[in-house]
Amino acid sequence: MTDGTDLKPLGPVDTTVRKAQVTLDELWVQTSVETRAYTGNIIALTVKKHLRRVQEALAGLEGRYAGRQIIGVMDGTDDLTVHASLVPQRGGLYVERLTLEASAEQLQGAILPLIRPATVNHVWWGADSRPGGTLLAELTDLADQVIVDSLTLDMPPSRHYALADLGWSRSAPWREALAQVFDSPDAARQLPNIDRLVVRHAGKKDLPARLYAGFVASTLGWTNLKNVEFRSGRCGRENGDLCGVELLGDGVRFALSASGSAHSDVVSLECRWDGVNRESEVPVPAMTLADGLARVMARPERGEVFEHAWALAKETL
Repeated sequence: MTDGTDLKPLGPVDTTVRKAQVTLDELWVQTSVETRAYTGNIIALTVKKHLRRVQEALAGLEGRYAGRQIIGVMDGTDDLTVHASLVPQRGGLYVERLTLEASAEQLQGAILPLIRPATVNHVWWGADSRPGGTLLAELTDLADQVIVDSLTLDMPPSRHYALADLGWSRSAPWREALAQVFDSPDAARQLPNIDRLVVRHAGKKDLPARLYAGFVASTLGWTNLKNVEFRSGRCGRENGDLCGVELLGDGVRFALSASGSAHSDVVSLECRWDGVNRESEVPVPAMTLADGLARVMARPERGEVFEHAWALAKETL
């Protein structure tokens, strides 16, 4: 597999923390690439269960924003192992990848020497469990951006680094689509009549849906999510992604609904009030995990909108 290029993967080669750079240099010699992209570091912390998913997402970044990928597999054995490789990208480029398997305690001292200096540092918690120990906290101290499922980890927005929530990022097309609905003045006049909200999500993961509900509630001036209902739905999208949203009130209904096709990038829109009945389609493209990562790395979303949504969503857990 060459990811759309004629280049071949190089490695993985077993090495050590001390010899990692030398090993990478030896791999670079085998390429015909004359320049290297020093665009930053992304440190992904995960477990064996999610390793393949993390590797595929990082490969999908195509070298943007991070020319060195460091993957820390936290449920390895007590014997630290380091694997060095060059991963081909589109356009005839490679990115460096260092995969470490060890305990979280061992990774704490092993990752820091591998971080390329004087570049931007992205730290991604790619596991579905809360972090234990001080590994994430230590890396957070040097991170320019921390990418997490912020509700699972109970990490509120911070001022000294950019907190990026993948669920929030991947709901951006849904937020934009809903905002466009109320660009119409006659639709906007119905906002005070809305007193209920239903949010549907794919699979069992409902945290991104709670953040989205927090966004809607905050926009409407609600102080809590007591009038919000969360439902699991089937719409062909990835676990946790939104399937639909309904804003309801006395004689008022606004609904966005994804189809059951995983390949559909449009959702149906229904608007009904006082004899008005509008139906149309609006673009709401599905995002892969790599798409979500690329978005937050390119445009970290720090601001009051996210903070207010996070606070309201947190109260429901």
